[in-house]
Amino acid sequence: MSTKVADHVLQRLREWDVEHVFGYPGDGINGLLAAWGRADNQPRFIQSRHEEMSAFQAVGYAKFSGRLGVCAATSGPGAIHLLNGLYDAKLDHVPVLAIVGQTHRTAMGGSYQQEVDLHTLFKDVASDFVETVTVPEQLPNVLDRAIRTAYARRAPTAIIIPGDVQELDYSPPTHEFKMVPSSLDRSSWTAVPSDDSVRRAAEILNAGDKVAILVGQGASGARADVERIAELLGAGVAKALLGKDALSDELPYVTGSIGLLGTRPSYELMRDCDTLLTIGSSFPYTQFLPDFDKARGVQIDIDPHMVGMRYPYEVNLVGDAKATLERLIPLIRSEERGREWYDTVCDNVTRWREVMERRANLSADPINPEYVARTLDPLLPENAIVSSDSGSAANWYARHLTMRPGMRSSLSGTLATMGCGVPYAIGAKFAHPDRPAIALVGDGAMQMNGLAELITAAKYKDLWEDPRLVVAVWNNHDLNQVTWEMRAMEGAPSFLPSQQLPDVQYAAFARSLGLTGIRVEKPEDVEAGWRAGLEADGPAVIEFLTDPAVPPIPPHATWEQMEATASSILKGDADRGSMVRQGFKAKMQEFLPGRDKNKRGDVERH
Repeated sequence: MSTKVADHVLQRLREWDVEHVFGYPGDGINGLLAAWGRADNQPRFIQSRHEEMSAFQAVGYAKFSGRLGVCAATSGPGAIHLLNGLYDAKLDHVPVLAIVGQTHRTAMGGSYQQEVDLHTLFKDVASDFVETVTVPEQLPNVLDRAIRTAYARRAPTAIIIPGDVQELDYSPPTHEFKMVPSSLDRSSWTAVPSDDSVRRAAEILNAGDKVAILVGQGASGARADVERIAELLGAGVAKALLGKDALSDELPYVTGSIGLLGTRPSYELMRDCDTLLTIGSSFPYTQFLPDFDKARGVQIDIDPHMVGMRYPYEVNLVGDAKATLERLIPLIRSEERGREWYDTVCDNVTRWREVMERRANLSADPINPEYVARTLDPLLPENAIVSSDSGSAANWYARHLTMRPGMRSSLSGTLATMGCGVPYAIGAKFAHPDRPAIALVGDGAMQMNGLAELITAAKYKDLWEDPRLVVAVWNNHDLNQVTWEMRAMEGAPSFLPSQQLPDVQYAAFARSLGLTGIRVEKPEDVEAGWRAGLEADGPAVIEFLTDPAVPPIPPHATWEQMEATASSILKGDADRGSMVRQGFKAKMQEFLPGRDKNKRGDVERH
């Protein structure tokens, strides 16, 4: 039997060590599906409920494995559905390959059914590489180059294979004119900055008395080196959300997340420092960075296209974070550096942790959403993989979960798209079937995508060595993050027709699929709910009924935001009474002296 183009595509993926392809079938990839049948489903085809979920699963797989994520879809509608997940990969710099079908070559340009100009469609999202295979000889070069580019640029790429081309007999490129051969080897490489730029960076850092370090996901491979340079500089370390698992939150000088979803000590670190070292982060919100005339700056980033555009850095070190820090650390002088700044940072961190504990222990109706996240924190398995969806749940993820060595976590950091939490966790389970995955999801995101993907979790649960996939749903009947943004930024009351969500029985739906479903309606049952989900022998949904009036207060609420929120109350916000009570109680925790020794049951309930 002859080898078809589709057979060769799967063979080449196997040679690239691709073990999973996340996709959804359609006649535009019938040739590939037939080849999968001939290949005994190697690499394994993972069927989602929707192509967007396939792309998200590929992104989650790539984020948590460091390997290429691959997704596949039919022509026209299937290819279009991939876009949101592929944009998530593009904006968060994740290597993903999309393989999509197209109508037969004889029909192209004829306004045929499901014919879409896929080159135009993917021109932006797969701008680093998108190509259509029109003859067999283009393979394997097109496929190899798409994979190499995805790895090298940390970006999504796409190859388009018309349906009739998939079924052609494969013939390799020859030694003739205008043939392009290919090779499979992918030797490793490391980018490093020049010695002169490293020396200049060291001079700036050595001159600083109050050094702040900001790390992102680009620092994740340099954990020990980041710890070492922070200790030498007596620096505090803040983390962009994509870098939440880059450094342990147990370190006393780690101030936690930065930005609107960040912490007070991270805000204070940036406000008061005189020197900024940014490692592997393109955090975009300059208002949370030091004032431009108050701090000198050094940046380390592997991508020369991403340096120098978030802050007026004096030195931009283009290189791998670990390799660059290994060259920079020997030049750092620590012997004359005092401890006052370091002690201040650590004291701020300690106080903030007490504030967050008090906030989590405040009463609410029925359950404080912060208490849900706070209760999970000590229960997290040491090898847990945590995904967070976008929405108010991301606030509690950012502020209450302590990342410890061995844990992994991520979210849609730049696109901030809803609906990624559950498919990310499914992708994580295929990347690490021996580890528990936990998805933190709001009810809006759960209704958008999560419910359907529970079916995918149920379908594949028996393939996972550790079958635990815990989906926690903050059920507050509200698109809560946008509701609070409207109040704080627009001074507008909650617009119920757009913000109010129907009450869905998430735990009951899980049980209808044969999964564990737990509904938690009272604060005293929160811990037991978490324990039951984490001890389940398969995927579990824990549904927490939470109070939408608990505000995700920024680390530094401006007068404008406070006035806008007050304006929304005066304009008749439907939840204005609860908003005032919960907002006042939450903000007051920052001003209380000492540590609150009370247990949760003794907390004052107003």
